[in-house]
Amino acid sequence: MMDLSIEEHTLTVPLVWSDPADTRTIDVFASVVTRTGGESLPYLVFLQGGPGHEAPRALHAPAGPAWLDQALEHYRVVLIDQRGTGRSTPVSDGILDRGAEAVAEHLTHLRADAIVRDCEALRAHLGADRWNVLGQSFGGFTTLAYLSAAASSIDAAYLTGGLSTVTRTPDEVYALCYDKMRDASERYYRRFPEHRDRMRRLVDLAAAGGIVLPDGEVVSPSRLRSVGSALGTDDGWQTLWQLLELAPDTNAFRYDLAAAMPFDGRNPLYFVFHESSYANGHVTGWSAERVEPADFVEDVTLFTGEHIRREWTETVPAFRPWRDVSLALAQHEWPEIYAPEALVASEANGAAAVYVNDPYVPLEYSLETAGLLPGVRLWVTSEHEHNGLRSGPVLEHLIGLAQDRRTR
Repeated sequence: MMDLSIEEHTLTVPLVWSDPADTRTIDVFASVVTRTGGESLPYLVFLQGGPGHEAPRALHAPAGPAWLDQALEHYRVVLIDQRGTGRSTPVSDGILDRGAEAVAEHLTHLRADAIVRDCEALRAHLGADRWNVLGQSFGGFTTLAYLSAAASSIDAAYLTGGLSTVTRTPDEVYALCYDKMRDASERYYRRFPEHRDRMRRLVDLAAAGGIVLPDGEVVSPSRLRSVGSALGTDDGWQTLWQLLELAPDTNAFRYDLAAAMPFDGRNPLYFVFHESSYANGHVTGWSAERVEPADFVEDVTLFTGEHIRREWTETVPAFRPWRDVSLALAQHEWPEIYAPEALVASEANGAAAVYVNDPYVPLEYSLETAGLLPGVRLWVTSEHEHNGLRSGPVLEHLIGLAQDRRTR
């Protein structure tokens, strides 16, 4: 992909779009990637998963994400660092100097509805009457917010593992995600039954304070079990298998464990902000912790996924500085940003990949939301896991589905 041009754009936008009297601003960064000869193609804006992760870079490792090559056959691709990430006035530990109350208030303005307003400003800046959207995971949630608020700006919407519920509570979501992780755990142990005892011994070791990461974290049992998040990806079982094959008193185990756990200090927003992504007019109140099923308490070998715990604000060095902010956000009443009636009225076109075994965005609730978007063709598949966009030709398949509908 060396025949690319990359234009960089930085816009200064309001921190609080809903209040013209609030003069605070932030920067939003985006790059526009174009293949030679594709200068007149329509735009496709990519909304990254997360929340709290910046967009991938077009020239990274070594030629950008695999799906980008597929996208550039049809579009000019806009890679936007969602507010608070990457080069878009990033949220990092330095912001904590403002005090927990001010930081928590700031973070309430970084949700999907504000990201949509940023996208609209960028679309106008680029001079596009309409464009297309690709939403991966949380980016799909943001796409639903986009269709709820400004559907007329979107020509085709592509969602991959991102058809979030727009009617269910966070408690319902995390309870169903536990069911998905129970199934994923049992599938793993059927393949590697000897690892069940090994995992039990590791949990006992963690409970005794015997697992210490290179950054000094004394790994709690709940943190150890969160490595199950890897089972939501195509090759994640290999990550887990390799980890459980290592002796726990080795550097290799400690470093690999640190890398395998889904939440870390690089992107604090992902931890601090995570449960808000499922809050559509709710207080989250440490939802994943509150709805933990009895069998997960009793059977410590069952892996967890994106189930965050309040205790991590005390046991994880990277999260301790964020404790008061996290506690405040857990009690915040998040406004509604997804509107079922608006989705129906949007008459949206496009295609969506729904993954049968997805432990992050459950199939059942994705199908409910899909019923609100009859113009978005659905591909329900067990061929790929939640990272299918990165691991296979998912986007090419979705583009084909969307174009086929339009030509009929």
